[in-house]
Amino acid sequence: MPIATRAFAAVAADRPLEPYRFERRDPGPDDVAIEIRYCGVCHSDLHMAKNDLGNARYPIVPGHEIAGVVTAVGANVSRFKVGDRVGVGCMVDSCRACEPCRAGEEQYCVPGMTQTYGSRDPKGGPVNQRITQGGYSDRITVDQNYVLLIPDALPLDAAAPLLCAGITTFSPLKHWKVGPGSKVAVVGLGGLGHMAVKLAVAMGAEVTVLSTSDRKRADAERMGAKHFLINSDAAAMQAAAERFNLIINTVSATHEIASHLQLLARDGTMVMLGLTTEGLPVFALPLLWRRRSVAGSLIGGIRETQEMLDFCAEHGITCEIETIAPDQINDAYARLEKSDVRYRFVIDMARMAALG
Repeated sequence: MPIATRAFAAVAADRPLEPYRFERRDPGPDDVAIEIRYCGVCHSDLHMAKNDLGNARYPIVPGHEIAGVVTAVGANVSRFKVGDRVGVGCMVDSCRACEPCRAGEEQYCVPGMTQTYGSRDPKGGPVNQRITQGGYSDRITVDQNYVLLIPDALPLDAAAPLLCAGITTFSPLKHWKVGPGSKVAVVGLGGLGHMAVKLAVAMGAEVTVLSTSDRKRADAERMGAKHFLINSDAAAMQAAAERFNLIINTVSATHEIASHLQLLARDGTMVMLGLTTEGLPVFALPLLWRRRSVAGSLIGGIRETQEMLDFCAEHGITCEIETIAPDQINDAYARLEKSDVRYRFVIDMARMAALG
């Protein structure tokens, strides 16, 4: 029997999010039904709600940083039981047959992963012409293979953003083999950036934060960064030339990156994580001169996401959050556009009941 669900949805690019009711599918044999307790607010939610990428299908319920509790499981489910603390990240299915899926990197699924919201739902159901709907809601049903266990050491509210902000930064740090002796720079101390700092520090790296102003210096140092660099300070940028093995660029707005390439050591890499919607000029000479690279990275696979959650539990790492009620989402979006959050909004879905 379909599950009645309350949510907040974007109904048009130029309108605020509003209350929305729909039905989730009843758990099938391989499904896990989850009561959503908390959902993080990602900058990509804002992009989708405003149709910045041109592919939004309305109404759409954003949210892919989901933490909650299992309420029911299908007959074939063995990894989860009612009462388990679980999470759902940016994807809820993939083809499972292509080389990336077989390698545990479902985020790079060749036909395309099924995103938690805005994708065609391969399991169908009554929801919005078979389109997946996300975590700004009080319920969700997900295939067991795309559900994560949240360790008891992590509070659910501060763990929710780990399902995107955490894995998005953990995956490139691991892929580029960050460890003791690594020198890592993080561009932008926001939702992604503050997680990159915490994770890189826990991995043993010497971390520098690059920012446009000095206002987050104290936060960066509290999180373990050894250095703080204003990227408009030409002398300081010159002094830092060829210092870093890896630059994690988390900025999601259009910005200048060519000057940052000079900060990379030989064979260094700048990894782009921010969802920018315009081109960013890069010149060949700085790359050629030191065999530098510019790369991208997209979240992480399910296995790696579970590894990230376990790593965070072991090292006491969570996101720094500001909890909001569901009906505060439009104010949160307005503040997010101004970078006015330290460092992730999280919706308390229990407060949905008070809205009637």
